[in-house]
Amino acid sequence: MGKDTRIEWTHHTFNPWWGCVRVSSACDHCYAETWAKRLGEDVWGPKSERRFFSDAHWKEPLKWDREAKASKNRRRVFCASMADVFENRKDLVSHRLRLLNLIADTPNLDWLLLTKRIHLVRKQLPKGYEFPANVWLGATVEDQDAAGKRLKYLLEFDTPAVRFLSCEPLLGPLDLRPWLKKNKAGSRVDWVIAGGESGPGARPMDPQWPEDLRKQCNDAGVAFHFKQWGHWAPLEQAADAVTGRTPIHIVRRDGSEIKLAAVGKGKAGRSLGGRQWDQFPNTEKRV
Repeated sequence: MGKDTRIEWTHHTFNPWWGCVRVSSACDHCYAETWAKRLGEDVWGPKSERRFFSDAHWKEPLKWDREAKASKNRRRVFCASMADVFENRKDLVSHRLRLLNLIADTPNLDWLLLTKRIHLVRKQLPKGYEFPANVWLGATVEDQDAAGKRLKYLLEFDTPAVRFLSCEPLLGPLDLRPWLKKNKAGSRVDWVIAGGESGPGARPMDPQWPEDLRKQCNDAGVAFHFKQWGHWAPLEQAADAVTGRTPIHIVRRDGSEIKLAAVGKGKAGRSLGGRQWDQFPNTEKRV
């Protein structure tokens, strides 16, 4: 948990518990699992216990809410960076209900609920429950296959203030245009976050993939946020950091070739097309 986080697109992080199970290729090099193991926590996998927290931990967002109200500045809370709120386990039911009550009690905070289990969300909510106006509901979409499987479930929900995507790690080209325009119910994806993978074993990202997403979002009037290049960057993106490093060559299907170098996410930076993309969705029509 953190009042001030290094994640560029949120102000705070809050974890109702720690622990999860890998469910897709985006989980192959999960930073949360790596971090938990580094701290000696055995909380990953279907047979591992989850780590739960004290009442003091749960009171922190109440303080953030008071501060946001006093300053008249809303704050975003990413929930949960070390878990998945909608993991299907009986021991999580009471903690998830406690989280929903906490969200209702903190109307000056926008809660970003990001999941790889968007198809389970409706089943995990209390009967008749509808998300309040301070919930932003998101799905991880790492490639086209994930988009086809998950986005229909995201757009089933009418009440979240924002529907968003985390295309990080971006593992393939994505055509999101069918979901960037409103469906018959008036719902669409409101915000797209994209980024490359970092850490041990990071998979390289073709620079054309985030650029295509940026253009799709710009054309549709959808907010776009480029979080990072990740471990691998185009040679021209981090020229000062590639000295002595052997680049890899990626040949696209059309025969064109690009060169990437392993420079680490700090040196690779966040610039795409000569600028940083830090757009956020418009929530002025909040209910």
